[in-house]
Amino acid sequence: MDFDESSVKVVTQEFTAIVLAGFGTDLVPLTSNQGEEPCPKALLPIANKPMLDYPLSWLESSGIRDVLLICPSPHKAAISHYIHSGSSISSFPSLRIDLQVYDESLESGDGTCDVLRHFAHRLTGDFVLLPCDFVPSPSFNLSRVLDKFRGEANYDGAIATAAFYETAKTDKSAIIEEWGVPPPQLPVVWDDRTGTLLHVDTEDDRDRNGEELELTMSLLTRYPRAKMSASLQDAHVYVCKRSVLDILQEKSDFDSFREEFIPWLCKPQYSSRKRAKYANILNPPANTSTHHMSLEHSTTYIPSHTHSVREHLREDIRTATSSPVDLTERDESVSLRVGIVIHRSSEGYAARVNTLQNFLDLNRHFLNQVSWTLPTDSESRALIDPKAQISSDSMIGYTTKVSEKTSIKKSVIGKHCVIGKMVKIVGCVILDHCVIEDGAKLDGCILGTNTKVGAKAELSRCVTQAGYEVEAGESFKNEKLDVSDWTVHQGGSDDTGDEDAAGDESE
Repeated sequence: MDFDESSVKVVTQEFTAIVLAGFGTDLVPLTSNQGEEPCPKALLPIANKPMLDYPLSWLESSGIRDVLLICPSPHKAAISHYIHSGSSISSFPSLRIDLQVYDESLESGDGTCDVLRHFAHRLTGDFVLLPCDFVPSPSFNLSRVLDKFRGEANYDGAIATAAFYETAKTDKSAIIEEWGVPPPQLPVVWDDRTGTLLHVDTEDDRDRNGEELELTMSLLTRYPRAKMSASLQDAHVYVCKRSVLDILQEKSDFDSFREEFIPWLCKPQYSSRKRAKYANILNPPANTSTHHMSLEHSTTYIPSHTHSVREHLREDIRTATSSPVDLTERDESVSLRVGIVIHRSSEGYAARVNTLQNFLDLNRHFLNQVSWTLPTDSESRALIDPKAQISSDSMIGYTTKVSEKTSIKKSVIGKHCVIGKMVKIVGCVILDHCVIEDGAKLDGCILGTNTKVGAKAELSRCVTQAGYEVEAGESFKNEKLDVSDWTVHQGGSDDTGDEDAAGDESE
């Protein structure tokens, strides 16, 4: 059989995805180290699947292949083991994952801008930036964001597209304030007709003037029908031109991509002064040559427009190559817009796992999507006692033992756990390798890996660090339980005993 090599068409990858997997300080104590072993946020399970699975699946379904996964150096071994494991490779066969580490510490607090500057040399084209903790709805396809960027970047010089999701109304009585105050819902301003992001309020803006929203006249003049909402949350998903990294190098004082850089990036589109100053950096004329590649990848391309598109491209190329760029002319033709794609709550549940409450809510959400998920292998099924009562909206991991007369309702139980007799578990998320002894009661709790709960102990709306031990008969409510408190408590008891003994000797 003859193979004609000339007939094989290689499609150049249009985007590189950058997935950021940080320390996860917002999920402490779940992400606190267990001794010398780190507990990476990216590997915390949502419905017994590592959190990282969800953005990786989202990327693969959109056709993106090249992924730059960046994590702190202490997490490299655990995440590397995960992405090279057989289950991960079979789950994402088409992804090429390049794992890189960034030497940061919890104390340094290096922001996203610093990380992007550090790895900018690895990016030669446009990129998609997203966090490891965004869990999209099945109805929210990443191609929707990519296609908006493709069209606008090539037709009017838009430089980025951001994804936001609408938060559904929550029952405030169900929020556990002791777990931490949820992030404030800050106003977002956009133009609905063109899908343009105009203004993103920040916590600094709120601190300066908490009662008023400051918008410039140039914004309102250019977009007089702008809309505003405080119910939109930033998914931290951005599709950007490569040139965005060039301007980021100039803005070396920016630390947070979301809190500082994105609000600044919105301004050149309606500020003539900034547009004239940064047009050549943010949208250099050479970028028009990427138009054909965008059409090859776009899922909304309409062939009937091919002729006009080609003429438009030829004119752009002639203008770019025939004479030096006139900033005044480019000021009118290049928009430097930042697009916005909004996923409405009515289209499906999406959220970021940026609070303990969201971690619990997302796990509970997936329980409503399944019907009594028990292990399928005979060995694991044999470990579940027939007299155990497990509700149809619960999930049990592989090789987890559930003893007789135990009741489990609306809960996610991880792998390799041991649950004793007459235990009651309601509305909980229990991670792998936990031990819950006879007669214990748990309500609305999150237990970190290797947590041990003693016999007849009672926990209500508590979250534990990996390796925490609850003594038999102890009772806690609305608590964050970390190992340091537990060891201090144990050491304190010993010290008291020593002091008493010394006192007896002196007497």
